[in-house]
Amino acid sequence: MKSTDSDGSGISLSAGSAMPQSRSEDEDLTGAKDLKRTAAQAFIGGVPKRRSSSRSIKRKKFDDELVESSLAKSSSRAKGPPVAEPARYSGSELSSSEKKKISKASSTPTPPLATVSIPPSLTKRVKKSKQPLQVTKDLGRWKPTDDLLLINAVLQTTDLVAVHLGVKFSCRFTLREIQERWYALLYDPVISKLAWQAMRQLHPEAIAAIQSKALFSRAEEALLAKIGSTSQPKTDVFQELLNKHPGVFYPSRTAKSLQIHWQLLKQYYLLDDQTVQPLPKGDQVLNFSDAEQLVDDSKLKDTRDEVLEHELMIADRHQKREIRQLEQELPRWQVLVDSITGMNSPDFDNQTLAALRGRMVRYLMRSREITLGRATKDRQIDVDLSLEGPAWKISRRQGIIKLKNNGDFFIANEGRRPIYVDGRPVLTGNKWKLNNNSVVEIAGLRFVFLINQDLISLIKAEAAKITQQ
Repeated sequence: MKSTDSDGSGISLSAGSAMPQSRSEDEDLTGAKDLKRTAAQAFIGGVPKRRSSSRSIKRKKFDDELVESSLAKSSSRAKGPPVAEPARYSGSELSSSEKKKISKASSTPTPPLATVSIPPSLTKRVKKSKQPLQVTKDLGRWKPTDDLLLINAVLQTTDLVAVHLGVKFSCRFTLREIQERWYALLYDPVISKLAWQAMRQLHPEAIAAIQSKALFSRAEEALLAKIGSTSQPKTDVFQELLNKHPGVFYPSRTAKSLQIHWQLLKQYYLLDDQTVQPLPKGDQVLNFSDAEQLVDDSKLKDTRDEVLEHELMIADRHQKREIRQLEQELPRWQVLVDSITGMNSPDFDNQTLAALRGRMVRYLMRSREITLGRATKDRQIDVDLSLEGPAWKISRRQGIIKLKNNGDFFIANEGRRPIYVDGRPVLTGNKWKLNNNSVVEIAGLRFVFLINQDLISLIKAEAAKITQQ
């Protein structure tokens, strides 16, 4: 039996058994107070306190309030004595909003204690974790270009082994990987849908490039093999063949691609009029390593030919004898050359330090420094090389020959073209030492530099005396 106190306290009382009506009103009051105390103590000890607000805001009841009410009812049923529901307010009077809340709380059913609500974020995580990882990994390795290559190659050859051997993918796939990918494109709706979407996003030029790499089918190779190997067909022949059989050839085939593939067939003897030498019949085919083991190394060694060695020795002796004779005759030829060129008697006087002898002209050096070049009306030069021959390539001031105090001659290049001294180039801004009989070449003109050894030796002796003093 339930009764509500009319003094505004809002506490509901539940009696475990029917009380006799013969009791007096005082006993009823005292019993009700004891029940309030025991219910409050039991509720405070069994259920933790909750946070509440005194603001009168119209809101729906939260889950903790529903669970709290269910806890209070379950504890009252377990202990037996009547349990009073504690008040959420402090004061003697109830507002109209709080009365509505109490009536709503009493009318709404309480959920069972064992139910636990799972947040939606956890369900999303569980769903994500349930997806297979192999799909994403496979999609990342197989690019849309690879899928398009695979589809075109299978449609052309209908053989996955030929696809594995003939198609060049973005990375190296094994035969098993190609088979698994093909079956996934056929039977896996997730992978096939993703691959189809990726292939649709390819650029038309990329698609055209992939289609141009499609493998040749057996029907296409059969038509190409009918062209004779002895003929030299041009692109017109293949264009005519392409026009006659448009249903056999792949749509992206061109006359040039057919010609290139026909040349490959001819190279590997795959045309109809070509024959390949049959392999030797037997259980074991002889390869290169087996043939190498059968070769006897002792037979490969060259035998000693005594007659040939004797002839080579005699020829070597004759060549050495001729070289000695030429070396002995060299001084005689040198005397003849000197008599013709005048190098044996340069006719130096006491004022000539050196001479620059050419084929036509001889220039005498009578000062410690002379200039070489090409003389013009505006500029005069000590040694005009244009007198020896064509000097239009020589600079106006090509170089300088200078005698130092120690008796050494140096040539410095000041022109644009190099000066060669005994075959060594002297570039612009560099200098090189000149010895007796040094060959100086300037723009194709050759000269021999001759030094007056007697006069230079006197100069060196005087320089040595000066340094000693």
